[in-house]
Amino acid sequence: MIVTVLHADHRPDGMDAVEQFAEVRYATVETLADALPGSDVLLVWDFFSRALQDAWPAADSLRWIHVAAAGVDTLLFDELVNSDVVVTNSRGVFDRPIAEFVLASILAFAKDVPASLRLQNQRQWRHRETEQISGSRAIVVGTGAIGREIARLLRAVGVEVSGAGRRARSGDPDFGEVRLSDELAGYIGDADYLVLVAPLTEQTEGMVDASVLAAMKPTARLVNVGRGELVVTDALVDALRKGRIAGAALDVFDTEPLPPQSPLWDMESVLISPHMSGDAAGWRERLAGVFVDNAERYRDGLPLLNVVDKQRGYVPSA
Repeated sequence: MIVTVLHADHRPDGMDAVEQFAEVRYATVETLADALPGSDVLLVWDFFSRALQDAWPAADSLRWIHVAAAGVDTLLFDELVNSDVVVTNSRGVFDRPIAEFVLASILAFAKDVPASLRLQNQRQWRHRETEQISGSRAIVVGTGAIGREIARLLRAVGVEVSGAGRRARSGDPDFGEVRLSDELAGYIGDADYLVLVAPLTEQTEGMVDASVLAAMKPTARLVNVGRGELVVTDALVDALRKGRIAGAALDVFDTEPLPPQSPLWDMESVLISPHMSGDAAGWRERLAGVFVDNAERYRDGLPLLNVVDKQRGYVPSA
């Protein structure tokens, strides 16, 4: 059994256990094509890399690819999708940290934390009233594991939560009502918070466009912890400038790092973070642990966990 690990500047810890029963090769973007021949397994530790597509002709024995991330959109090129190679991801590692990050973003808006920090820096004592999140309404777009954890945490603090996904349904244990995400503009006007955690697919790219933003309440905020491409950035900038929505907490962007010239940097109604919502302390160790567990299952001939539906672009919910 030969395992190739694609990494950038940080090799995964915890690979000693895999090295006990497999030959492990470590490769970078530049050396991946040289390492792939004969490899049964590829661990994509450099999880935003698109190097595999260029090196694909060298993958003569590949049977399983594991991605050290929840999203797999950067990996699923046509040749891989149409092959028999199994793809798994790291579903479960980021659920709670991202849910906490979403809650923190909502609280920051409701309690006017950014303004308090600005006033503190100016040594100004200015009393204001703040908002209560209990009784507010949130729509979570993306009903997978991360979306469900977000829904559970928001419900615990009194937020009324519903979901949006590929399939409409009632009586969902976490969302109650799930409506069609491609009809978002028709019902988003009820929400105080629009939370995006959907995977990036052909169906979800650009789903929050000018029509959806125009349908939101002027007091509503957008929280995006999914993928930057879920939102049409120019339409969002325009909506924020014109006060059509009250604010946005953005952890992901269609161009990363966010360019210095982006107008989003200068908007007081925008919270910017550098794609870190799931990266709570110890996240790398947890990611490595998911792969080690699956590698042992692969060795023992057991079914792999977190198998991605390559046509849909995510792990289907049970």
